[in-house]
Amino acid sequence: MDEEQKHSPQGIDPFSPKTGDGPLADGVADQMQAASSVADATAVGQDTVALDEEQVKDEIDIQIDLLSDPDWVVRREAVITLGEMGDERCVEPLARALRDGDWQVREVAIEAMGQVGSPAVETLLKLLRDWEVRKYAIAALGKIRDERVLDPLMLQLRNDEFKDDAIDALVQLGDPSVERLIGALRDKDENVRKCAVLALGRIKSGEAIDPLIGMLGDKDWFTRLTAAAALESIGEERGREAITPLLKDPDMVVKMRVERILAKWKKQPISQSANA
Repeated sequence: MDEEQKHSPQGIDPFSPKTGDGPLADGVADQMQAASSVADATAVGQDTVALDEEQVKDEIDIQIDLLSDPDWVVRREAVITLGEMGDERCVEPLARALRDGDWQVREVAIEAMGQVGSPAVETLLKLLRDWEVRKYAIAALGKIRDERVLDPLMLQLRNDEFKDDAIDALVQLGDPSVERLIGALRDKDENVRKCAVLALGRIKSGEAIDPLIGMLGDKDWFTRLTAAAALESIGEERGREAITPLLKDPDMVVKMRVERILAKWKKQPISQSANA
């Protein structure tokens, strides 16, 4: 009997609570249950995100399909929606929309490309090689604040057919293009210099005042005239003083234009001109 008691655990009742039961065990169980709940919640959250992403992808595909609709209004709305989504997957479909047969669709495609932004730059730069769509690609590049667009747009100033579009695009970019345009005032190509003067006058940057004053002595009469007009547009006192000598310009057209500029300037205070 004593021998049996030695080999059997003393005081252990198989029907009594086990060693791990009690407050400590309850705490461990609670922690395990809480961890399980967190894991379940995380899994649900991940599933929700995945579902949302899938819905966005589905919506993009839906809008892309609508670009083939025979109704231009439907295509236009699809282009607008793709632009608002701003996803990289929208770039190629929007590039195709720049060739749409309806000008109203092409116009919103330009805006949409601008909304997509930097992911659209490479595609737009490739489109510059295509004469049929170059005009729209230039306009779209002018809506994207990305340093990669500046050199290609400046290059288009040398193209007689698209230089006006390039000026518009550079003006649309505004301040980021000022430094390049000021540099173009020294270009050997007379047409490039003229384009740069026109663009700087429309941007109205104070940084351009002194460079534009320098252009008042250009050998080309039209460049002198546009430089005077650009200084009028910026509207600072230095510009008024600088163009006054052109009242004796050898070109009659320049003299007449400067007379009108100064007469108009006298009626309008400098502070108002600068804020116009």
